[in-house]
Amino acid sequence: MIPIKPANTTQDAAVVHDVTHYMRPGTLQLAALPPLSLYVHLPWCLKKCPYCDFNSHEKPGDALPELRYVDAVIADLEAALPLIWGRTIHSIFIGGGTPSLFAPATIDRLLGDIRARLKLEANCEITMEANPGTFETDRFRAFRQAGVTRLSIGVQSFNDAHLKALGRVHDRAQALAAVEEAANSFDTFNLDIMYALPGQSLEQAGQDMATALQFGPPHISIYHLTIEPNTYFAKFPPVIPEDDTAYAMLDHITDLTGAAGLERYEVSAYARTGHRCKHNLNYWQFGDYLGIGAGAHSKLSFAHRVVRQMRFREPRLYMDRALAGNAVAQDEEVGRADLPFEFMLNALRLRNGFGLRDFTERTGLAVTAIAAALEEAERKGLIERDFSRVRPTRQGFDFLSDLQEIFLPNVS
Repeated sequence: MIPIKPANTTQDAAVVHDVTHYMRPGTLQLAALPPLSLYVHLPWCLKKCPYCDFNSHEKPGDALPELRYVDAVIADLEAALPLIWGRTIHSIFIGGGTPSLFAPATIDRLLGDIRARLKLEANCEITMEANPGTFETDRFRAFRQAGVTRLSIGVQSFNDAHLKALGRVHDRAQALAAVEEAANSFDTFNLDIMYALPGQSLEQAGQDMATALQFGPPHISIYHLTIEPNTYFAKFPPVIPEDDTAYAMLDHITDLTGAAGLERYEVSAYARTGHRCKHNLNYWQFGDYLGIGAGAHSKLSFAHRVVRQMRFREPRLYMDRALAGNAVAQDEEVGRADLPFEFMLNALRLRNGFGLRDFTERTGLAVTAIAAALEEAERKGLIERDFSRVRPTRQGFDFLSDLQEIFLPNVS
């Protein structure tokens, strides 16, 4: 999820604004609102992974409060409806945490309650994250019957030693069974695979990818293991492959996926024709998204401003606040000076880049706001452009952080 600046709020202070607060005059003039997606966060896991910095919480010893949590999420949605009234939802993503811990009947109820309150686009993509450690025969098929159209499976590796090093709760056999079940139950699904793992060789990274490709996945997401602050690995860092080895792994993975008919359309995403993730594309194209659930982030556009929000993070506090009608913990307008970087943080992740018209429509700024930065990026060989489109070069793709940094305020 895209980072937002912390607001001057405490974990116990809610932010409550009437819709007129967002509709008042401002410094921007957006000609049209971008597509809108819905993100639903289900925060519990069987166990917190040592590398994970997401808002996930180990499952309590007693039964999950599934029904109360869904009540809270729907109350959260109802409170937010005035901010998105009349807008169509183009995609839904149920993330976590491990959403597949929730019973299929609960997911069915959640999606039914959402459909009753929002207008969904025809053939709306509905993705749900699942982990092999929560896999049971026919469970994925039940999620499909509940209305989920796309499953995203957190495999990470098919190597037992590497799975153990990552603190995953599943093993190779469970991963293979889960992927097979997904392939049999869903027309489109995604596999999350990590590389540059502790003790991993170039050959082993290739073996993981070859195993994944045996199932003919229409989409694969590839992630370099990174040591994030405030994680177990940050306190006790494992030995991971050197950068040169990691680059070689990614090149090998890209070659294997390309030979299997998957195109690398985003820095971390590979897909067959017709199977790109619509939800993530909306993020990367600086579309809008309403995030509901514990710790969920939102980015919402109005005629004269772009706003970011975050819900309360701790699940039980979130449920209390949402059921009381005030789940928003942080609410902040994105400043004009910050918009170019916020846009580029997303759009430059795409192999095909972005249209200049999209920049003006999504930010309300003229192209002159990024003219100097574009010139510098082109001079450094990080982008290529014409009169209508900007694309990262191979070098820009490889050194994406350097490219994005050029668009930081006062950096050009």
